[in-house]
Amino acid sequence: MIIGAAPVEDRTVFQEYALSEYYVICADAGYETALKFGITPDLVVGDFDSAEKKPPATLKCKSLPAEKDVTDTMYAVMLGLTRGLRNFVLVGCLGGPRFDHTIANLEVLQFLLDHGAKGMLEDTHTQVFLLRSSRLRLTEMKGATVSVFPYNGSSCNVSYRGLKYPLSHADLVCGGTLMGVSNSVVADQAEIFVHTGTALVILYRP
Repeated sequence: MIIGAAPVEDRTVFQEYALSEYYVICADAGYETALKFGITPDLVVGDFDSAEKKPPATLKCKSLPAEKDVTDTMYAVMLGLTRGLRNFVLVGCLGGPRFDHTIANLEVLQFLLDHGAKGMLEDTHTQVFLLRSSRLRLTEMKGATVSVFPYNGSSCNVSYRGLKYPLSHADLVCGGTLMGVSNSVVADQAEIFVHTGTALVILYRP
């Protein structure tokens, strides 16, 4: 689990995870979120330009230079990959005052995908995935809103099962009609298939 510096509304987002089974890396001011919700990270990395103060000495910390070619979150992910980790949950990496950081974190998901790993951005109400030639199963998400966009390419080909507006091998095109926006999960078991291309899937739960 990577905890970033974007605001986290409450502890709900952490409650679905057995944190004792996760290696937790805080990126920059993400350590403030961790401490706020009683989480002790395994490691804190960053240049701490977004933190109110540096991490306490009780935390294992790796300081990074302010001038570098990767974000603190990307560095945390790269470090996780070197440790053999292949499944990543990124919390505190959506929203906040820096929209460019949200876009950068979508690129982090692309980086994970390109390196044979899986990643998801998550906050209290939203989960974000990148899928390429794969399937996403949605269990007990009835009532959630789903939007799908092509990513890192001009189009993707998708099928849906268990959504209000089903598709079968349909092309979603950049600059097209946006027919992938604001679908709804209507079944206890739903699936999104990405046959070709890469799809950005955004799941919103009220």
